[in-house]
Amino acid sequence: MIELYLFLIFMLIAAIIAIEIQDLLAAIISLGAVGFSVAIMFIFVHAPDLAIVQIVVEVLTVVIFVAVVLRTTHVDETIGKKLSGTQILSIVFYAFFVILFLTVMIRSLQELPAFGNATMKVAKEYIKLGLPQTGGANIVADVILDFRALDTLGEATVLFTSVIGVAALMRKVGRK
Repeated sequence: MIELYLFLIFMLIAAIIAIEIQDLLAAIISLGAVGFSVAIMFIFVHAPDLAIVQIVVEVLTVVIFVAVVLRTTHVDETIGKKLSGTQILSIVFYAFFVILFLTVMIRSLQELPAFGNATMKVAKEYIKLGLPQTGGANIVADVILDFRALDTLGEATVLFTSVIGVAALMRKVGRK
């Protein structure tokens, strides 16, 4: 459990660096560190399917951001300018929602059961009900295609959409 808190602290530091640093490539690297930390946290909470999707989306996002920055400017020229009243109000609202989010997240993490206990209970149910409810002898296929079919469809949709997005961005010849 302490690992999750350490990764959360790392993510907050990397996010602050991404916001405050003037070099945009360094900001992209910091933002990528936040995304990959999320993937590692998914692994810690026994959600490797979400971790895989997070890694795919994070790699694509970082590659697109780097491509855009390399074609434009490398330095954020808005840093150091005076803030307007609207920007100050936005910062206050942002700080409020960050504090609210952190409070809810910490309370949620405290109420989670010990990791692994709930997973083992669900796995026992899948094994016990797999053959009678689905009629399939392959329990892995039963879980993926029957018990968690919508989850599997969602993951496949995210991956398919990512591939289509990359193909559309990387094509050399556009339609006329």
